[in-house]
Amino acid sequence: MTNIVINGAWPYANGSLHIGHLSALLPGDILARYFRAKGDNVFYVSGSDCHGTPITIRARQEGISPQDISDKYHKEFCQVFERLGFSFDLYTKTSDDYHKSFVTDFHKKLYESKYIEERTVKQAFCNTCQKTLSDRLVIGVCPYCGRKTQADQCSYCGAVLDSESVTEAVCSECNTGLDFIETTQLFLLISKLKGELTNLLESHPYWRKNAIAFTGRYINEGLRDRAITRDLDWGIDVPKTGYENKKIYIWAENVLGYFSATSRLCEERNVSFEDINGENSRHYYVHGKDNIPFHTVILPSLLLAHGGGYKLPDEIISSEHLTLDGKKLSKSQNWVILAKDIAQEFNPDSVRYFFIANGPEKRDTDFSRREFIEQNNTELVGAWGNLVNRTLAFAKKYLNNSFGDFTPNDELRKKIKPYFSSIGEKIEKGNFKEALDSLFELVRYGNKYYDTCEPWETRNTDIETCKDTIYNCTYLIGNLAILLQPFLPFSSDKIIRWLGLSRDWREQTYKLHSLPDDFGILFSRIEK
Repeated sequence: MTNIVINGAWPYANGSLHIGHLSALLPGDILARYFRAKGDNVFYVSGSDCHGTPITIRARQEGISPQDISDKYHKEFCQVFERLGFSFDLYTKTSDDYHKSFVTDFHKKLYESKYIEERTVKQAFCNTCQKTLSDRLVIGVCPYCGRKTQADQCSYCGAVLDSESVTEAVCSECNTGLDFIETTQLFLLISKLKGELTNLLESHPYWRKNAIAFTGRYINEGLRDRAITRDLDWGIDVPKTGYENKKIYIWAENVLGYFSATSRLCEERNVSFEDINGENSRHYYVHGKDNIPFHTVILPSLLLAHGGGYKLPDEIISSEHLTLDGKKLSKSQNWVILAKDIAQEFNPDSVRYFFIANGPEKRDTDFSRREFIEQNNTELVGAWGNLVNRTLAFAKKYLNNSFGDFTPNDELRKKIKPYFSSIGEKIEKGNFKEALDSLFELVRYGNKYYDTCEPWETRNTDIETCKDTIYNCTYLIGNLAILLQPFLPFSSDKIIRWLGLSRDWREQTYKLHSLPDDFGILFSRIEK
């Protein structure tokens, strides 16, 4: 049994989730469900990112406290994830006391490292607003791509920035020029970890191409040391004398949430946290393209500098961008579909199917409502739902839900058995679309098999052959439900219950003698 740690990116609790978040995070649940079915020890964790400037901005807009705003959206996130079947072992938040305590202890030891240095630096100050500004509150021109962006990270090329690195810097609230005042901060000396970060990249040639390209670019262009403290009033206190009025910079604490959540799970399960960071473990990180440098450069730098033996990332599952009818998703321009709306309106497996089959796995992809409806009606209703319904409805109507002592034919067994290893391999490598496409090829094979055998004819001419056909179709459906369970858990769970199957990731050659009377339609058509 292997320890599988699956880390889903922590969304900012400053506004509702949109479909771009779903497309990036859904692979984590597929991995978790698959490894559980395989029998591995799974730690699937994530949470809401409740600190930092985005939270304070939204709180000020709504006239409530940062704590209230983050709790509000954290609750909404939990509801959306539950509705769509995300099977987190722990979904927490960075404002949780356990996380704060873990981060505080981590930073105390981190400050003893040779990779931490105190520096006097300049910090943006707006004379008009009469306040210091975090990087996110500064607008300037990206030194790498030349486009206007926030000063924390370029919205276009993804470069990690700061207020001093952008040109033509202005306050995002009043659009006036800035002064820079001196302040003292703690810096993480990422530049001194170039060798270790290069080794990490080169030892993982199977990371997704965007992760390899982005990480290589950051290393080759010259790693920059980063401040890990900031003059903020919302966040986790810096555990160091002389820094009582500062907070830990958000990027130096939110990525540690993966480990704080896993540590908490270990305590709840009474297992060793050290073992989870040992050789018999595999750590996945699931996130969007914009988050690549935080998971392949910044998080490893924090772990290496700390020196506490934390495991570095094994697998990076980094999605590309999702667009909406060809245009970039934008909350400010009201060009989004909110996750809570699509989760409420549609069958959750229909939503999951679309974002796996059409997700931005290897390239940017587009969400079209027309295409979403078409694929639901064609693939889920017309192919998979049709195979299940007509097989089980036939068994109920003509065979009294009984088959006798039939066994699956050898040809069908030889066809199905290899799917468990091949689909499993695709899932483990992050090739979810390819895996789902392969399974729906098997669905289409099942419909063709049903049509070729013509049970509606043989029920009158050869009842034993008819029973054999329906049993084999039922056997195929049952094993397909096991294979599809990580992708489409709601419909698969119904079939598993109807047929009395286990959820183990293996071919199931069960002896089925009867079917329940309560089976029903798996998917409904969506009217255009």
